[in-house]
Amino acid sequence: MSGEFGEERGAAETHPNPIDAHVGHQIRQRRATLGISQEQLAGVLGLSFQQVQKYERGVNRVGASRLHDLARALDVPIGYFFEDAPGATPGPSTAMRGMHETQQNLDEDILNRRETLDLVRAFSSITDADVRHRVLDLIRSLGPDPTH
Repeated sequence: MSGEFGEERGAAETHPNPIDAHVGHQIRQRRATLGISQEQLAGVLGLSFQQVQKYERGVNRVGASRLHDLARALDVPIGYFFEDAPGATPGPSTAMRGMHETQQNLDEDILNRRETLDLVRAFSSITDADVRHRVLDLIRSLGPDPTH
């Protein structure tokens, strides 16, 4: 049965709601960034990996309490799942939106590179906070000076 607030939709509805698809994309992207499998995330949430797949594809809507659990499991604020969602209120000006979209495209390109995921996974595996801080300082020192 397909209710406005229900988690599952009927077979007649063939395309996921754009917001549900966006939330699913955000879940998948964050999970991949952390190097967590669908099975591992499902285990943390007490779900089947098939349910995680359905959330990621936008086939099933994520309820509020489950979204809260996902935010905690993936270590992001709940708002993360809705960043740049379809139908979001536009920014203050067309020029600013264009600049934001350009930066977003660059960020997405960087985030989708294998080396970025490898770097994030390696960095996340460093257990000593002091070492992580020194590695971050080293990486920053290798890039261009942001003040110039």
